[in-house]
Amino acid sequence: MLRGCLYFLLVAMTLDQAILPTLFWGLLSSLIFGAGDFCGGLASKKNNTFTVVVGAHFVGGILMVIAAVATGEELPTLVDWGWGAAAGIAGATALMLFYRALANGRMGVVAPMTAVISAAIPIVWGAIFDGLPTWLRFLGFLIALAAVLFISLDEESGRPQLKELLFPFLAGAGFATFFILVDQVEDGSVFWPLVGARIASVTLFGILGLVTGQLKRPEKGTLGTVALAGVFDTLGNAFFIIATQAGRFDVAAVMGSLYPASTIFLARFILNERLVILQWVGVGLALIAVILIALA
Repeated sequence: MLRGCLYFLLVAMTLDQAILPTLFWGLLSSLIFGAGDFCGGLASKKNNTFTVVVGAHFVGGILMVIAAVATGEELPTLVDWGWGAAAGIAGATALMLFYRALANGRMGVVAPMTAVISAAIPIVWGAIFDGLPTWLRFLGFLIALAAVLFISLDEESGRPQLKELLFPFLAGAGFATFFILVDQVEDGSVFWPLVGARIASVTLFGILGLVTGQLKRPEKGTLGTVALAGVFDTLGNAFFIIATQAGRFDVAAVMGSLYPASTIFLARFILNERLVILQWVGVGLALIAVILIALA
């Protein structure tokens, strides 16, 4: 035990202290995102995607207004309102596509494809605008992408068909777009831009849902789950913004994209879904990736 403590201290001394806040908030956002997806997935078993997304985003918007007022955050500029609104539309569109992909395809294909794309695009974006990461950090990125793949695998995932990859790819690109857009808001603005995001998403998809007849009241017994999905999703967004403002955008995005681990662990302990060996391998790879990304 003493040897293990000493080894931990030696590793901790080599970490890049400047990147630790980004790692912390990024990982926290992934845990919360995963919980939101779990609740959203449960709610979607009895409700259509319009009902779940609009209801969750409405609850999340109210939560962000309360948080903004309680913390005394200053109102953002019109530009930041615009970035928030654009991010909200991108995020809600991605969530719609993600839920549709889950409904029409296999989770073992949909989840890893979506998560990898949502992480890979920000890596390229960060390399262009923040500069190339160190080789060790880039290796950590690659291992993190592999971790997402392993964590999201299930026993029934055979070779995916091309048509099965379309919606997961579009959903991942949508989540990546959301990450990029919220990274544009000024440092210090967290809650009000997310209020703008929720106003835009609820308005747009609420109107579309009413026009198409898809927007309905949540089924009996699911209102609390929809509300929890909104709380977790919005908190995950807030923590992600804090992560991007604390350091490199690509690090925050990769850490935030580890959300399938949280979803699957919740399914394991709440729904008694069994984790296969490859998923445990993915968890181990994720831990290795975090250490590599944090190394100086």
